[in-house]
Amino acid sequence: MDTIFEPARRIPVAAEADVCVIGGGCTGAFAALRAARLGASVVLIEGQNRLGGAATSGLVNVWHTLYDMTGREQIIAGLTQEVLGRLDARGALGHTETNPRTSYNFNPCELTILLDEMTAQAGIRVFFHTTYCAAVREADEVKAIVVENKNGRQAIRARFFIDATGDGDAARDLGIEPFKNKVVQPPSACFHLQGNTDGVHLGRLVREHGAEFGLDDDWGWSTFVAGCEGIAMRADNHVFGVLCSDADDLTRAETEGRRLCAAFLRLLQKYGRSDTHYAITNLCSYIGVRETVHYRTRFTATGWALLTGERYEDPILNGTYTVDIHHDRDNGITFRSLSGEEETVYGKGTRVERRNWREDAGLTGDPAPYYQVPFSLLVPDGYKNFIAAGRMLNADDGAFGALRVMVNLNQLGEAAGVAAALCADGGEDVRTIDGKRVTAALRKGGSAV
Repeated sequence: MDTIFEPARRIPVAAEADVCVIGGGCTGAFAALRAARLGASVVLIEGQNRLGGAATSGLVNVWHTLYDMTGREQIIAGLTQEVLGRLDARGALGHTETNPRTSYNFNPCELTILLDEMTAQAGIRVFFHTTYCAAVREADEVKAIVVENKNGRQAIRARFFIDATGDGDAARDLGIEPFKNKVVQPPSACFHLQGNTDGVHLGRLVREHGAEFGLDDDWGWSTFVAGCEGIAMRADNHVFGVLCSDADDLTRAETEGRRLCAAFLRLLQKYGRSDTHYAITNLCSYIGVRETVHYRTRFTATGWALLTGERYEDPILNGTYTVDIHHDRDNGITFRSLSGEEETVYGKGTRVERRNWREDAGLTGDPAPYYQVPFSLLVPDGYKNFIAAGRMLNADDGAFGALRVMVNLNQLGEAAGVAAALCADGGEDVRTIDGKRVTAALRKGGSAV
């Protein structure tokens, strides 16, 4: 690769804080809120113009159940419950049944506004339109990060840093060991559709006419947008063969994702209901990236440990969401539940395969009501004041398929924020802090772990 020389220069320090969070998705925003509520001064860096990440910029307006498999015991609380309650109070939440396949649907615009309010109330200094560029380290301590925004190139100093970029941009620059799973789940571009699809057999339309618009018979899903009549959120297609932590692939994914959204609209306009006007009213401003690269930490989450409900002394997350693996090439998706049910769906319901993984494994007795992960999932070996929290987590294919959804990543963000505040306050090394202290602080702050 051809190169140029960038002259050395002095970089002004734009801010100093106890905790700096890089990435303002819900994982990062919840980390910042937890740290601030424990008394830490917090700076939050976000490359786009809003907080919330996949839930707002990506339009993925679904959080899954807060209850165990029985539907009786609440196992998720904390900031997820608080945000849902505050959205409900402003008429921006839709309720469904309490089981792992159903969810809370919200209005992403209202969530954007709410997160602005919550971070302002907590005294968090937010930088929008600000891109992370580099990390500055000395030995095993991160001293600062370098960012770029309308004010040019600047530095931010902090006592503790949380990488919530999703792709682990700072973890990469700090040399933490990366890996990719055998199957990298492909992204989907979400959009808001105006128009009635009642009585329209979408799978048949795609199979009979999809080729005319460059559409495969691909698995997809849709849901309503709370408080918006006649508007549906749709995620009908994947973009295959891309790794969205690569700049060229991310660009290709964005443009192809939008093409697929438009193609689905054109299909409906020609072959949908004749009494309905179909239109796209909103496109995601960031494609829904499910998976890219992961980074090694002291604990590896495995699908088997999750599905069999292994317990820990220092849990930072409870969950019931199914193992949910989007195939990387055959238009299929596999769901694997704690109950033993396993279902693989190809295309828009064209072919469905079912089995029971518990019976196949010879397991007897009651299934686990929920799963957990311990604090060591967040702890890397290399640095005393750094955590990466989000979908770059250290997990195999199965565990990642369950942990990657927002109600779970929200909890990882909260745990990262608590650990950061404890370490910054006492000058402690995150590699030696007792995880049970993190769990205790989470519980004191309203979490259900």
